[in-house]
Amino acid sequence: MADHDDFLAWVRTTLYEAEVALHNGDAAPRRALWSHTEPVSVLGAWRSAVGRDELDSLFTDLAQGFSDCTSYEYELQAYDVSGDMAYTVGLEHTSASVEGQPRTYTLRATQVYRREDGAWKVAHRHADTVTLTP
Repeated sequence: MADHDDFLAWVRTTLYEAEVALHNGDAAPRRALWSHTEPVSVLGAWRSAVGRDELDSLFTDLAQGFSDCTSYEYELQAYDVSGDMAYTVGLEHTSASVEGQPRTYTLRATQVYRREDGAWKVAHRHADTVTLTP
């Protein structure tokens, strides 16, 4: 269970802090957590990317559009670790400015991770906007 506990602690600290930083306009912490080993991909709520070059461009563009994060909560719904692979499934509840306009939204997000040189790295992300129905 140590792998599970260590991974969960990393998700709740390092990964969480990188997402808050991105929503405050700083892509560096998120970029540092992503794998430099192909394949890497994002199927994003607003834009997708395949390969490290496209990811770097995506992260830069997202950071330039985000600012003033007043709230970010990651509601983890499921996760597992199997050897050097792991995944998370959860809801990201965010309040931040997007292109200068305050927004509050929720994304469903699934991420896949690889352990590389003893550290967890993100290899894939899929996120979409949660649509609330009356």
